Amino acid sequence: MRDRVDASSGLVLRRWRTEDAAAVTTAFADPLMRGQSIEPVDSAQAAERWIAASGDRWAANSAYSFAVVDGGGLVLGQVCVGSVDRRHDVGWVSYWTTAAARGRGTASCACRAVARWAFDDAELFRLELGHRVNNPASCGVARAAGFAVEGQQRQKLQYDGVRFDVELHARLATDPDPVPL
Repeated sequence: MRDRVDASSGLVLRRWRTEDAAAVTTAFADPLMRGQSIEPVDSAQAAERWIAASGDRWAANSAYSFAVVDGGGLVLGQVCVGSVDRRHDVGWVSYWTTAAARGRGTASCACRAVARWAFDDAELFRLELGHRVNNPASCGVARAAGFAVEGQQRQKLQYDGVRFDVELHARLATDPDPVPL
């Protein structure tokens, strides 16, 4: 499988590298990133472990994490196809962007590109993603990337003792590619 994808907007999706540790540490220092990793990513060593774990999951064919970078190599975020179920050819898409990349269409472009990669290279049929219902920006990313709303999961996530509903989206290999905005 290819480990580099050129997105239509000049973005590149590529596997994480050890030299990305500083960018990962900076990204996870953003308060909006809290909860995006099981373990805290609060040092260069923690970022290196996070990157290594990403590589381990790729090698096990259980998740495919891509750094989203601009043409100059600046890390703008991540997009991942995880929780891969080969029996049913299903994966779970997740994404995040750095503060500097938010609101520029970076996540939508990366999700469109990773979906096409997942269908063509990873041979998945169905991709799912979810977002808290109080996160309209993430909903916009999902819709712009061609993920249709399928329903709501009541009180699925918990942050700081508060439970949140999650809206579930999905995209099939047979769905038409979305038109970039």
